[in-house]
Amino acid sequence: MNDTMPNEPQKPRILVFGGGGQLGRSLASSKAAGASDAELVVLGRDAADITDAAAVARAFESHRPHLVINAAAYTAVDRAESEESLAFAGNALGPHRLALHCAAAGIPFFHVSTDYVFSGKSDRPWRVDDPVDPPNAYGRTKLAGEWALRSAHRDSCIFRTSWVFSPWGNNFVKTMLRLGRERDELAVINDQHGCPTYAPDLADALLKIAVERLAGRAFKPGIYHYCNQGPTTWFDFATAIFDAVEKAGGRRPRVRPIPSSEYPSPAVRPAWSVLDIDGTIEGLGLEIPSWKDALGRCLDKLAADSPV
Repeated sequence: MNDTMPNEPQKPRILVFGGGGQLGRSLASSKAAGASDAELVVLGRDAADITDAAAVARAFESHRPHLVINAAAYTAVDRAESEESLAFAGNALGPHRLALHCAAAGIPFFHVSTDYVFSGKSDRPWRVDDPVDPPNAYGRTKLAGEWALRSAHRDSCIFRTSWVFSPWGNNFVKTMLRLGRERDELAVINDQHGCPTYAPDLADALLKIAVERLAGRAFKPGIYHYCNQGPTTWFDFATAIFDAVEKAGGRRPRVRPIPSSEYPSPAVRPAWSVLDIDGTIEGLGLEIPSWKDALGRCLDKLAADSPV
């Protein structure tokens, strides 16, 4: 016997690309309010590589989404300096392809971008309408993606974010925890400022907005900024991580602040990456937690998944 009633309405379908990354995994596991009102289909790169035109076309044909979220990207910032064409394929051509499919289907498109579209030369948080001037190849390719998808589809929303961390994948929090177990002293940059973003918080926000959009709530397409509340430096971020580790009875290494000049890298990192999120909070009705609150939840999740 079929348990589905003949007149039972089908849930709108949200299709996510980039399911293997931090944000994609966070979207797949999200318990955001209202998320159950939609069907979520999360595709990893093996199922639908956004740089593969045929794979993208098959995904749209197979799943026939009502809204698309792109969490896929080329994120190897340093390697992008020598692989800019590959970064461009993942960060510009791929999102443009998704936007074209969404435009043809007449459905909304959500895309995630980066704070690295800004120069890093400022003394106040970056607003969405501030001039862009990427300092590295990664930022250039992400900015090209913003321009491409906005030209392809008017019903697109871009969410710029920064310093993403989560219980999954490679990120600053997990790197610090690993190095803290291996070394007695760590040197961490103290002259780069930004706002950490907990991927599960961003995922919850995206799904909340997506479900409301599918339910008919009108809001302005365009660019929004999303990060957790409060600016910090990498050094202060690391210090907060080890404060929590020590409080839980774990091993604490010495953490020494250094200028970025003592840690040269192929890609130039912006000195000031603090994003202004006031417009996002007001325009989308979001409550955004502090990064310290988010860090505590991340560490709790990591401890629960890997008990000592």
